Amino acid sequence: MSLTKARLPALLKISLEKNTISSLKKDNKRLNQKLVQLQALLEEKEAQLGLSKRSIGAANCSILSSGIGGENLHLSTSSEDIFPHATSHLGRIAQSEEHAAAESTKFVSARVESSSRQDSYSASSLHASSSGIDDTAQKFYGSHFDDNGREMLREEEFPEVSVEFQETFLGHTSPITRCRFSASGNNIASASVDGTVRIWTYDSSIPASRNATIYCGAEIMSLDWECKSDRLLLIGTADGGIKAWNVDAKRVVCDLNTTDAFPSVLDLKCSPVEPIFVSAASSRRLGSNSIDSLGYASLTVWNMKTWKVMTVLPLGEDPPAITSLCFNHNGKILAASATDGMIHMFDMSAGLQITGWPAHDSAISSLLFGPDETSIFSLGSDGKIFEWSLQNQGRILWSKTSSWFSDSGTSKYCRHEMALDANGRQLLVTSGSLRAPIYQVRGHSSGFRTLPHSAAITAVDWHPTLPIFLTGSADNSVRVTSIP
Repeated sequence: MSLTKARLPALLKISLEKNTISSLKKDNKRLNQKLVQLQALLEEKEAQLGLSKRSIGAANCSILSSGIGGENLHLSTSSEDIFPHATSHLGRIAQSEEHAAAESTKFVSARVESSSRQDSYSASSLHASSSGIDDTAQKFYGSHFDDNGREMLREEEFPEVSVEFQETFLGHTSPITRCRFSASGNNIASASVDGTVRIWTYDSSIPASRNATIYCGAEIMSLDWECKSDRLLLIGTADGGIKAWNVDAKRVVCDLNTTDAFPSVLDLKCSPVEPIFVSAASSRRLGSNSIDSLGYASLTVWNMKTWKVMTVLPLGEDPPAITSLCFNHNGKILAASATDGMIHMFDMSAGLQITGWPAHDSAISSLLFGPDETSIFSLGSDGKIFEWSLQNQGRILWSKTSSWFSDSGTSKYCRHEMALDANGRQLLVTSGSLRAPIYQVRGHSSGFRTLPHSAAITAVDWHPTLPIFLTGSADNSVRVTSIP
């Protein structure tokens, strides 16, 4: 009896913290809704300003300067380096979530000031609170001016990318769901709704002895190459299958299955250092319905030597589906995005979540570490792209909203995704249109557009070292494009 009484204060404290977190999340959702409304108003005002400028030939426009450039960047080597305020102790996870919710609440607590009544009218400006959002609100909300006041092109006006060479692969009979360069960049794996994975090369100087077709018997939802060689390819299917294909032997060397409760393998990621991989499975498969209806999540760590389960990463009770995974350079940190708009970070050595924050109002469909790993990119199912600081959690360094992201029925074929080039300066994004945008990350130019397919672009990837990218399409084709 005395032991129960002694535990009551601790239990009450935990309950109070949970209630506080729940309240903060609700407040955050309401504030996000207000922010969306303000964004729509801001974009409307900017459109009116653009028309006015063209009609009267006004040349001067005052733009707030951005404070991004001064941030010191460095490679992080451990979870403590990347997340100085995070902890890997399970007992403090609730505190981390409360902190993330509070930071997010500060982030969305913004006000819009309009100077439309002034003679020296400039675009409406968003002034953020102390959470550190980029002060250049016009850039944050897809304005057509850079931080030096120069007018930028709208997406439909992007110049067509210059092409050194381009080849098209026509081996599939259904829309493409994934396409991936191998670790060396010499081989390509492309997957389709037709249940096949094809391995091929685009370079005539490389022997085609590894070319193969793998029949999986179910829709392919995820692909990933072993990070240290071109020898192994992992394939995840919509019926819970995970296959390991040996490219040299041209055979499946391991055929795994998730549990019946989680049949849809939405993503697979190999560690860049250890012989392990992580699978993200959901309780329902992706179909004609929204990505938000994928059900619950399971994150499993597998040993690639024994092909056995090592551990299941903790996600809490009935967690929303995990849609995308990415490791940092040394494999110590795993990032995961979810259908509820959350980004989760795991310490792989401890097997615990160390931090997380609400990043989008919609489901997140793709997640990528920045090239220096001091930031992380997230792509929402609504087409919004954010680059988040990992040194100042909750701060947005760069943002875009893609007008090419209209659904056009592509959700039944794939989840939209993005890919960064080797330098981390160009971001290629899937598209509901025949072309895909290539954004210049924190750059001064507007970006480019790819050469057109004959249907929506459903999969993208960049070569690991060269300016060469892949585009897969709902027209069943995959293209390799080399740019200067």
